[in-house]
Amino acid sequence: MASVLEDPTLERHFKGHKDAVTCADFSPTNKQLATGSADTFLMIWNLKPKARAFRFFGHKDVVSSVQFSPSGSLVASGSRDRTVRLWTPSIKGESTVFTAHTATVRSVSFSQDGQKLVTASDDKSLKVWSVHRQRFLFSLNQHTNWVRCARFSPDGRLIVSCGDDRSVRLWDTTSRQCINTFTDYGGSAATFVDFNSSGTCIASSGADNTLKIWDIRTNKLLQHYQIHSAGINCFSFHPSGNYLITASSDSTVKIVDLLEGRLIYTLHGHQGPILAVAFSRGGDYFASGGTDSQVLVWKTNFDAFNYKDVLKHNRSRVNPDPPPHLTNIYPRSPHSHTVSPSSIQVNPSVADTQTVDPHVVEIGQSLYPKMGGSSHENGVPASRGWPGGRSFQPPHRSSGGQEEEGETCAVTFPLEEHTGFPSNFASTLEHIVEQLDVLTQTVAVLEKRLTLTEDKLKECLENQAQIVLQVREAEEREAESGSCNSSL
Repeated sequence: MASVLEDPTLERHFKGHKDAVTCADFSPTNKQLATGSADTFLMIWNLKPKARAFRFFGHKDVVSSVQFSPSGSLVASGSRDRTVRLWTPSIKGESTVFTAHTATVRSVSFSQDGQKLVTASDDKSLKVWSVHRQRFLFSLNQHTNWVRCARFSPDGRLIVSCGDDRSVRLWDTTSRQCINTFTDYGGSAATFVDFNSSGTCIASSGADNTLKIWDIRTNKLLQHYQIHSAGINCFSFHPSGNYLITASSDSTVKIVDLLEGRLIYTLHGHQGPILAVAFSRGGDYFASGGTDSQVLVWKTNFDAFNYKDVLKHNRSRVNPDPPPHLTNIYPRSPHSHTVSPSSIQVNPSVADTQTVDPHVVEIGQSLYPKMGGSSHENGVPASRGWPGGRSFQPPHRSSGGQEEEGETCAVTFPLEEHTGFPSNFASTLEHIVEQLDVLTQTVAVLEKRLTLTEDKLKECLENQAQIVLQVREAEEREAESGSCNSSL
């Protein structure tokens, strides 16, 4: 067990969101943290003390997922407004809008080379996009209910996804086919899924409070944890692959030692369900966010273990080099883990050890207020199944009549650079966006029909090939029988 000096410590405490924090991700340089919220805003926090934070306007509804590109030059976000945005994390606040989903976008994830983006949606589909060309590539459509999460494997050859159909699916990006399905979630939805750092295992969490780890090479369940008293909303692998951190609606963050197969820390600090958690790229920090609108940044500390010392307690290994991975855990057979009273409870009493709340710079505010109606009235479907049992709504206008925060045009530019538009520009733009939405839905229907047509054509060709083969066999038998009769 780690000593007191090795326990996680709370380093920073960020306040700036006006509603639940739903997602978080560190930049590759560990200098910035991106968070999304039910307040419709994307925020970029600079981790240096006294540095400014940036609030980006663009989405019209809950921001459900956010991720930095591997180079750090872009930030992708998905929203309940059915759009995906690629942001430049700078003072200009530029973003490109992707519209092909017809329902809430739950998840966004870059491939390791940064060339592709996979998105998961309540329209039951996954979509893969070209980041460089900024265009839609293809869909994956075998889920039968909402898709909660999708992630690329480290080598980009596979995609793993999970959803409300209670399945975890593994996809081949070359053949665009589902090559494996894990269905071990009973009557509950699978909420989150990801690959470990080596790409040999996947972990998945469920609304049934469980965390499961699978070896995708043998299709075997390696570990099964039941350590939370409520649903697990999110988790993150440590870059070493030896630890995993979970965020739950029971208001706790828990850290699991995957080498020893046990819970080592339970962290308190949030008031209410915790919806987001993420390790930094180097693993020395992790962040958490929840329905209390707070973002907490923690110093990891426990990752400073000497792995050779850890290996002395790991009977399945003989040679301590290289450091062990998940498939070398003892015992190797599936086993269940429950809450251990010996795990260390960390309950920080100091909210912020570094700075006061950072100055927030607002970027990309709309030049024109949106005319009337709520997000639901304007065609964005109402939320279902958001963790914590809340139905998140965007902020409303203040009594002073000021413009509602988060309202923006459907296409975002560096708006501070554009002035002098005619007065009917906003209504014309909204009309164009409505027509694009109709076109998007039409394309989605045509895509499904084309897929069905291709399947039927393939089936017909296979049947025709079988008929031709049967005819040839019959002709050969007839010819053989004829030759036998002539010889007689």
